[in-house]
Amino acid sequence: MEVMLSPSVAFVLFLSLGIVLCSYSYQRPHARDLVSVPDTDDSDGTSPQQVHISIVGTNNMRVSWITKSNAPAFVEYGTSPGKYSSSANGNTTSYSYLLYKSGRIHDVIIGPLEPDTVYYYRCSGSSSKEFSFKTPPSNLPINFVVVGDLGQTGWTQTTLDHISAMPYDMLLLPGDLSYADYFQSHWDNFGRLVEPLASARPWMVTQGNHEIEKIPLIHPKPFVAYNSRWPMPFSLSSSPSNLFYSFDVTSSVHVIMLGSYADYGTDSDQYKWLQSDLAKVDRNKTPWLIALIHVPWYNTNEAHQNEGEDMRKAIEPLLYEAGVDVVFAGHVHAYKRFTRVYNQKADPCGPVHITIGDGGNREGLAKNYQSPQPAISLFREASFGHGRFDVVNATHALWTWHRNDDDVAVIADQVWITSLSSDPTC
Repeated sequence: MEVMLSPSVAFVLFLSLGIVLCSYSYQRPHARDLVSVPDTDDSDGTSPQQVHISIVGTNNMRVSWITKSNAPAFVEYGTSPGKYSSSANGNTTSYSYLLYKSGRIHDVIIGPLEPDTVYYYRCSGSSSKEFSFKTPPSNLPINFVVVGDLGQTGWTQTTLDHISAMPYDMLLLPGDLSYADYFQSHWDNFGRLVEPLASARPWMVTQGNHEIEKIPLIHPKPFVAYNSRWPMPFSLSSSPSNLFYSFDVTSSVHVIMLGSYADYGTDSDQYKWLQSDLAKVDRNKTPWLIALIHVPWYNTNEAHQNEGEDMRKAIEPLLYEAGVDVVFAGHVHAYKRFTRVYNQKADPCGPVHITIGDGGNREGLAKNYQSPQPAISLFREASFGHGRFDVVNATHALWTWHRNDDDVAVIADQVWITSLSSDPTC
């Protein structure tokens, strides 16, 4: 699946990337080198690789993987190692990007599954490796990992190591996954890098700017690799696009994944879908509402100033009226936590905004902040790390940010958040 680019194509890609990098006025420190994960020794091309899972509804799981050659889209699974009492078939696709041709991308939905249960599975009937995952619980408490702008550097590896050291039920990623940036073989490397975690817990993602991969005239269609490799359950929430969707985690938590790079104007499909989706949420049954976007609406860093302003003006009133509790964002390569805010002012009935774009990207950290620090900005730091959102019950959740700049997971910020549904004044 590795290809060599012609000099002309490589120049176009280099120029496109250079334009992006040179548009920023601040200086990023050096990031760590790319972590290269060797391809598997696969004589017949049918060994599954880049395995990852995502939830589909409340009791099904999507298993996605890639093989180099033709192999059946077939998953066997059960609750004991090596014993597969159930099986399911799915679909196989592939895509082309310039001179690159992907492997066979397989997609199988399995279930119904029992909650809070470990399942063992294998893909394409291959005996080369058995995988396992644990389904989320059906009731609270439930533990989320939140990490953005992940990439595939040495810092990424540190973040993944810290994530895997503590139990969790689901990972939420608000965009910028692989930083492949046109070079499609980097998508394959990213898939191999995250497989140990992404095959064991569901990863629910939305897109960032590094997923667009659109080149005018040469490759005008955006999000080809992202949509092909990371299908999400958008149709279940009546969304028309893989770029925005929602899902329930137990009956107590509703998660909304928004598309910063899909049309969000008041006449757009995304806006109309969001209106309809929020109208279906019964806060008496679902006390927690969480939203994820890529470009933050509130930002005290010099990087990416005001890039989310148009989306904020269009979408923020919908989230406020619905009582969304927390909005997670990425894009800015730093960590920031704001107070509850609405329309650029502190508001006790607005969501808490948290920027978590510090997973391990290759571009480094955004260290320059606005001064003085605005009153709505409670904590900010340019360090790599990840966050954990532990929903304890219908009224309280614990947010913790783990810094990893020194290669040791250190709790650097922690706060209890009360659900707006439990506040009679909201």
